[in-house]
Amino acid sequence: MTSQAGAVSATTSEQITETVLKAVGETPNPRTRQIVEALIRHAHAFAREVRLQPEESLYAADFLKRCGDVSNASRHEFILLADVLGLTMVVDTLAADAPDGALEPSVLGPFYRAGAPIEPNGADIARGGEADGEPAHVFGRALDPGGHPIVGAELDVWGTNANGLYENVDPSQPDYNLRGRFHTDADGRFEFWTVKPVSYPIPVDGPVGELLAATNRSNMRPAHLHVIASADGYRTIVTELYTDDDQYLDRDAVFGVKGSLVAHYEWITDAQQVARSPRRRPYWELRRDLVLTPGTRTGIQFTAGREEQAR
Repeated sequence: MTSQAGAVSATTSEQITETVLKAVGETPNPRTRQIVEALIRHAHAFAREVRLQPEESLYAADFLKRCGDVSNASRHEFILLADVLGLTMVVDTLAADAPDGALEPSVLGPFYRAGAPIEPNGADIARGGEADGEPAHVFGRALDPGGHPIVGAELDVWGTNANGLYENVDPSQPDYNLRGRFHTDADGRFEFWTVKPVSYPIPVDGPVGELLAATNRSNMRPAHLHVIASADGYRTIVTELYTDDDQYLDRDAVFGVKGSLVAHYEWITDAQQVARSPRRRPYWELRRDLVLTPGTRTGIQFTAGREEQAR
């Protein structure tokens, strides 16, 4: 039935979908058109499948608004939301297409901070001293798929202290604590000191916490060291190296664990090795080579920082 002016007065949900798709049909950029059209089709189909109610739609809108409200320069709730829904890992895995043995991606996480200091190989990024946790020596080589060294590759690394806190959400830690960037030498080697990672809970004081509670899920993440590996002529890989003795490996709240990323730390007590170490006490050691995939080097656009955060 139509009005005298010819406007549609009664429409099915399927007709609404077709009308909306026609409205975006002349989107100039082909990729934008593909994404927007797919979003419309799947969102409308989702609403029909669950018979989404108006009050539920309004709740979802408020949920997303509150994700924005709780986000700041040190915490990105939308990234955390994508992580706990597994969306981040789906996107990263689809984009990876890494050859056998190459470094695989994992989640960036909501606490990345750009601009970490460039340090010489062998430097200690535990700027808070012994209070940061158990010392760990990390070293290895950046290699191409043929086993040849990659000179000048950059490793942007970061982690939490023994309390499971990143420095940009913990005012008690020194600036850029447990963060640093290292470049491989002529043999592709890298080396640094940090602390052995610990498992920790992701924040539950925001909307993502409500989602976890509603779905009866744990908010724990297994111990891991964040790494962004990049080099000219190679794909930039955002990943995490997971500690093999952690109890949460099989129930990561953000689904980031892959078998190839599980790493083993050795406990070093040999007197001569301990005497040569900067900590002068027993420490953990991780030897890990990183095989990069040829491709295009890209930058990381998410730049959470601490300098903008109100203390």
